[in-house]
Amino acid sequence: MFDKIKEAIRRIESLSENKRLKVISHFDTDGVTSAAIFSRALERCGKKFSLEIVKGLDEEFVKKLSDEEVLIFLDLASNSLDYLKEKKTEVFIFDHHEVVQEIPDNVFIVNPFLEKCEIISSAAICYLFAKSLSMENSNLANLAVIGMVGDLYEKNIGKVFDEIIKDSETKVKKGLLIYPSTRPLNLVLEYSSNPFIPGVTGSREGVTSLLRDAGFGVNGERYKALYELNEEEMMHLITAVMLRGSGKGDQDSIVGNLFLVKFLNKLEDARELSALINACSRMGRAWVALGFCLGNSAFKKEAEKIYIDYKQSLISALKYVSDEEKMEGKNYMIVHGRDKVKDTIIGTVASILSHSPLYPEGHVIIALSYNEDKVKVSARVVGRSGRNVREVLHRAIVSFGGEVGGHKNAAGCLISREKEEIFIEELKKVLEIELVKV
Repeated sequence: MFDKIKEAIRRIESLSENKRLKVISHFDTDGVTSAAIFSRALERCGKKFSLEIVKGLDEEFVKKLSDEEVLIFLDLASNSLDYLKEKKTEVFIFDHHEVVQEIPDNVFIVNPFLEKCEIISSAAICYLFAKSLSMENSNLANLAVIGMVGDLYEKNIGKVFDEIIKDSETKVKKGLLIYPSTRPLNLVLEYSSNPFIPGVTGSREGVTSLLRDAGFGVNGERYKALYELNEEEMMHLITAVMLRGSGKGDQDSIVGNLFLVKFLNKLEDARELSALINACSRMGRAWVALGFCLGNSAFKKEAEKIYIDYKQSLISALKYVSDEEKMEGKNYMIVHGRDKVKDTIIGTVASILSHSPLYPEGHVIIALSYNEDKVKVSARVVGRSGRNVREVLHRAIVSFGGEVGGHKNAAGCLISREKEEIFIEELKKVLEIELVKV
């Protein structure tokens, strides 16, 4: 993959002498951090470019892109190749999603799936691109870590990710997966929703009781922060949480790596920063997230306000889908948010439902919501084993077309509202057929 990156640099350098660069990135945490890394690297080497952050790609959007610019896609477009082959310009894709379409002659892709190497996030790929351009860009490594954590690649630290962690001087600590790990335990436990801790989340009395059982007292005027706990204290806390029924008895589901990154001259929890970025994008303010990724502290304060609004919107969305009638089969559940749930939030709703104790391992969760004349579809699998939901969605839309993006355990697509009923019927057929095969 490093050879591919060097070849991409060579080609972009040559093309940029006569053409302006157009960078288009996805609006999730990985996409926004990719955009911040890539744009800063281009700026430092004096390249002229424009930047756009989008929710996704469709044929209409791609058609409108100018052929007078070199198109560079970050964290998306690996499954838009049929649209991109029609462009009369050079296209570059820096992405980590599986490629299933034939690669056109005008498209150059840097993707670990194609190179059969360590799978890393798009932010990490963009960081390797930036670092290859100049060692000056090594100070962007913290953004790559946030992107990796935001895209859930933090569980297995491979060779490439390990090098990025070293470049960023990130502190990695094994512990309970609640965030932010930089705040006092009593506060972070009270507001913990993932994992949800029965009798503790939302209850100050429950928090006090849990901490007492775990053997914690007040350290001076406050409780310790999670990252300050020693190994013995961390084990006592994990045991106390598990005894209250969180984690379905599986320690691996609530224990993992905590990442503490240096950001705006302060030690921050990478998961918290990822949550802020995600909230801004889901609330239609991706430019605020980009601003604070590029080091603007005023934008970070604005992001924190947006995060509060986002959590309120998410609570309302969860209540709506909880009350809404669902379409259920033996091993799947389909729920429709219609115009009551933002299309930018429906994926998060599906993820939260997939972590709920209500559904067994391998259960497929499909959530839908309206986006003007389109329907946004998000699919998730409960646990670590089960069907390939990306393949399920692809088979459901193959008869009338559409783009499916994502991974084996988390995927999504966009369809026209006029095809909604057909899609749902096809989806049910695919899910039932798959069930018979199992």
